Amino acid sequence: MSIIVKFFVAPDDTSAGLALRTGPGRAFESLSFGNFDPEEAVVEWECRLAGGSFEELVEAGEPRIVAGQDNDGCVVFAMSPRLSAALADAGHSRLRDVADAWARLRAEDGEAMDTEIADAIVSDLADLVSSARRQNQGVYCWVA
Repeated sequence: MSIIVKFFVAPDDTSAGLALRTGPGRAFESLSFGNFDPEEAVVEWECRLAGGSFEELVEAGEPRIVAGQDNDGCVVFAMSPRLSAALADAGHSRLRDVADAWARLRAEDGEAMDTEIADAIVSDLADLVSSARRQNQGVYCWVA
């Protein structure tokens, strides 16, 4: 489980990868969260919003690592265009349903996830994705 999770907007993989050592900082529009596995979360959200199975998405290389190693060090990964589109296009009630399902799934795995916090994370992320799309940029995640 990650201690620091920052989703951020960047123009491309190279720019996003520069955040590896210190995080996105003020150079990028971002959201900060903590204490959940964002790599697992984005796959779960994509399954619920856009279809497919968890295993299929992981086998397809989602989420795509942009910088770092996924072995207890910092990592930057890209949010898939399919998930970005699904988040941006979903209405509030659909986002709430996804957040509630995600919180229940986390609880089944023994992780405490308050449904209001889950809803705030998913809704705020959908807003960030919408902002990124208006700027013709992508959404990335820095994990430490």
